Amino acid sequence: MIREVSAVRADACGRRQWFLAFAVLTLALAASSARSEELHLLVNGKAIHLEKQQQVDYNESNWGGGLQYDWVTRRAPWVPYATAAGFNDSNRNPSYYAGGGLLRRYYFRAGDTRLRVDVGAVGFVMVREDYKNGDPFLGVLPAISLGTDKVAVNMTYIPRVDPKMVPLLFFQLKLKLSNF
Repeated sequence: MIREVSAVRADACGRRQWFLAFAVLTLALAASSARSEELHLLVNGKAIHLEKQQQVDYNESNWGGGLQYDWVTRRAPWVPYATAAGFNDSNRNPSYYAGGGLLRRYYFRAGDTRLRVDVGAVGFVMVREDYKNGDPFLGVLPAISLGTDKVAVNMTYIPRVDPKMVPLLFFQLKLKLSNF
């Protein structure tokens, strides 16, 4: 039994390493043709669980990091993007994802500040230690980003996925990398 558990953990660790290598390669290829104003550092940091289960202490400080590359054109309101990141999930386990999506960009002003709201979706492949035995799985979630050209907050809603999970809001800080 102990050998079986060790083998499963080693296999899951190997899948995560391959997945992480795939995610880094995907973003590196996207960024190779990128201009610096389109590459962003993601700082994962907050989850707000909308329901609570008795005797469960959810981790709401989901620290981690990643990258997002936006293909921005001056005239088109649609922004395709690629993203990959890792973070500590609600159960304090490492989680990793890579994917991409499409956002509709809207600009508006608040005084002298030009703000933007991006609304769309993200499709991804993810690995989580405590979900589907650590095997990669696919997902699609709504995505919203609010901020300026230099700094924004990315947000998504994650519905109840499994009877032991609760719906939540997930937040990331998105920082433009001017020179990389």
